Amino acid sequence: MQKFNSELIIVGAGPGDPELITLKALKALKKADVILYDNLANKELLQYSKENCEMIYVGKNPYQKYNTQEQIHELIAIHLGQKEFVIRLKGGDPFIFGRGMEEVMFARSLGYKASYIPGITSMLAIGLNDIPLTHRGISESLWMITGTKKDGSLSRDVCLAMQSKTTLVIYMGMKNLPFIIQEAIKCGKPDTPAALIQHASLPNMKMVKGRLIDLEKLAKEHEISHPALIVIGEVVAFSSWKNI
Repeated sequence: MQKFNSELIIVGAGPGDPELITLKALKALKKADVILYDNLANKELLQYSKENCEMIYVGKNPYQKYNTQEQIHELIAIHLGQKEFVIRLKGGDPFIFGRGMEEVMFARSLGYKASYIPGITSMLAIGLNDIPLTHRGISESLWMITGTKKDGSLSRDVCLAMQSKTTLVIYMGMKNLPFIIQEAIKCGKPDTPAALIQHASLPNMKMVKGRLIDLEKLAKEHEISHPALIVIGEVVAFSSWKNI
């Protein structure tokens, strides 16, 4: 049974650049009574909210103390019971490794309305570095894989992807980078072109390219850590191999 007229709106904030957000998302921010925002959502987007909007940081900074999903659910429930529009602002796209659907289902289980506004996932910002995700004759498909499963292990799909003529993009994989390289060696693909991209689309973006087998060394040399995307495939070799 639906309660009141309160609504939870799950909003994708895009890859980082505040201009890479949809018009529909901006309209949602302007009518928000409460905004629960993530670590990867650009704080500049909060300026589009109305004057009396309450803004609450619920970020999940990897490997540090953070709000649990249960605590976030509790905040959603509290504010839906008090306000009309509760916005959950999440980096990238909330339905791509973002647990956005969990929050939609939670709000609906309490009897509230819940909706979703897509965001530009961080993977799409790879193109800003002259790396196309697909290219005729070179990459026949695209694989998106989480680099860390719920139990902390590496997905078996990494080795499967490397057997195909594809572009492989790994989210949240920096912690498991040594194991990704081990998989590449096992699969006979250590020399595959690869790149690390940190803070894609932002002014402080870092990128390094090289052979997959060398990525861990390159990450240390250029001080690249999380949050970063790992891109593996021949499309990486299109532009020069220099570090930017």
